[in-house]
Amino acid sequence: MIIILMGAPGVGKGTQSVALSKWLKIPHIALGDILRKNVLEQTKIGKEAEDFMKNGLLVPDEVIIEVVNSRIQEDDCEKGFILDGFPRTITQAEDLEKLLGSEGKKATAVFNIEAEYKHLLERIIGRRVCKNCGATYHVLHHKSQNGRHCDVCGEELVQRKDDTEETLNNRIKEYEEQTKPLIGFYEERGLLITINAEDIKENITERILKHLGESV
Repeated sequence: MIIILMGAPGVGKGTQSVALSKWLKIPHIALGDILRKNVLEQTKIGKEAEDFMKNGLLVPDEVIIEVVNSRIQEDDCEKGFILDGFPRTITQAEDLEKLLGSEGKKATAVFNIEAEYKHLLERIIGRRVCKNCGATYHVLHHKSQNGRHCDVCGEELVQRKDDTEETLNNRIKEYEEQTKPLIGFYEERGLLITINAEDIKENITERILKHLGESV
């Protein structure tokens, strides 16, 4: 099973990917997390991506494809995976089809998660992330029981440098120009399913699983 989650920044793709990964027992591939790890470690890919990410711009396709291709070849992806934050352009979607097709595979479903701008802003500004394990929380909707520390590993929670209104606006502009055309791309292939994200996360997960034919 190969699932793609798309939607504007802050819509909840990461939260849903984690929940679906646990239920379906396939890995959650968060492209943003992989890129941030490379930036932190100052790898070749990290250095190439850093300037784009700091300004809320899309990382060039050739860099992204290299990262994704490497990741989906790993053993844990044999039975499928969930893509979060990829593809973001028509070119990336076409390249993904080629990658999967070369192995006799194709996407199972593409979920387009939607929410109004005010909800996106609230989620972005209030998001907190564990600097060690990457677990995600929110100051209003998903508080850590350990206060300012992660419930999973106990490390400090931080706000990402790019979780600001200015960066969100840049990312939404990029999304409208580059990523939104993917809606038509996947509609033509009969893969697109639109999900309203203005609900509690458990209900959203349940709706996605029902579309996949999973009994909740």
